[in-house]
Amino acid sequence: MAAAVTASRPYHIIIFGATGFTGQFVVEEVARCAAESPDGSRLKWAVAGRSRQRLGDVLTKAAERQSMPELRTDIEIIVADVSIEESLAIMCQQGLVILNCVGPYRFFGEPVVKACVENGAHYLDICGEPQFLERMQLEYHTKALDKGVYVIGSCGFDSIPADLGILYTQKQFKGTLTAVEGFLNITSGPAGSSGHDATWQSAVHGFADSGSLRQLRKKFGQKPLPVVGAKVKKRGFVFFSKEMEQYAIPFMGSDPSVVRRTQRHLYEEDHQSPVRYTAYVGIGGPFSVMKLFCGGLLFWCMVKFSLGRKLLTTFPSFFSFGLFTTSGPTMKQIEDTCFSLTFFGEGYSEGTDPAQGRPNTKICTQVIGAEPGYVATVSAIVQAALTLLNELHSLPRRGGVYTPGAAFHKTSLIERLQNHSIKFSVKSYD
Repeated sequence: MAAAVTASRPYHIIIFGATGFTGQFVVEEVARCAAESPDGSRLKWAVAGRSRQRLGDVLTKAAERQSMPELRTDIEIIVADVSIEESLAIMCQQGLVILNCVGPYRFFGEPVVKACVENGAHYLDICGEPQFLERMQLEYHTKALDKGVYVIGSCGFDSIPADLGILYTQKQFKGTLTAVEGFLNITSGPAGSSGHDATWQSAVHGFADSGSLRQLRKKFGQKPLPVVGAKVKKRGFVFFSKEMEQYAIPFMGSDPSVVRRTQRHLYEEDHQSPVRYTAYVGIGGPFSVMKLFCGGLLFWCMVKFSLGRKLLTTFPSFFSFGLFTTSGPTMKQIEDTCFSLTFFGEGYSEGTDPAQGRPNTKICTQVIGAEPGYVATVSAIVQAALTLLNELHSLPRRGGVYTPGAAFHKTSLIERLQNHSIKFSVKSYD
């Protein structure tokens, strides 16, 4: 392990929110990675949260599932609460990297970011909430830079496959890549797929507060990125995708926001030509379109009012047609679910001036992985943490608030992910 622990800061990684639904999977992944590391560079880690008893139960469960009885006795438990500033400070003073698994981040994220910056611990999360991610950049980038601390959000399925997938596509393209369309497809087995209630809550509050995001972006005072090459024709809100052979809609998650921030960083810091990214997700056949229309209309009406939001968050399974539940997916659902994110890019071949004529070269790449929420997400954040620990010298400047692509574009993170549930490849362009 390149980053060394000390007597006063004894842990490489601290998992905050380890008792949460996703946090428990992160515990198991860190345990596996620690077991894989050579003895001479053993990964030292701890778990943190509000309840010592529940944290102990998580370690006991992980010990049984991973056949690692030592987890019951060898892993330190740190009691910390987002509402108690001193407890967060004590936690952050003990670790090199904090993995924050406590959401929704709009309510619980900032105290952890603040504690990390003030106490010298690097921060990673799995947030998919653009309002939180962009506000942290606005308010903490200079502070983190001054402290030599890296704050890197959206290190899960939101938005490492998309953000690093675009970087991978740029590297594979022979010339100047100008525009990419991404198509997300999630497939599941007979039991179907579902997500945990916490993700649903984040979506409800995010859509309800979408107006504040526009106001927030004005505070950056940034000029629009230059448009290189021909403009991409816009698709409808619902359309039949020949690429996916099913109906698709624009992807409402954080991916477009994160990719745009990465492209701005690479343009301003490394003078790279920016890529325009448009994201879509497959929804299935005509019946799925009708269900989405009815459910979506009801959702949009309800999120505008406090009573509606209360009902949506109290009864997630009913209002999401079973896609989100308070119990989360079963292990069978997780095992049978996977994702593919296919990128169709266009640009100009080497030696061709993008200002002259239409794009003359195309490329197709793909990122595939296991279940996105609790397998791919977990692999992504843990590998991001290990990359940060081992390749700190390859990250930009000496600290600050960054997207995954901006932070890790000069590291081996993509290569690490290739060996841990997320694969990147070039496909033939039909």
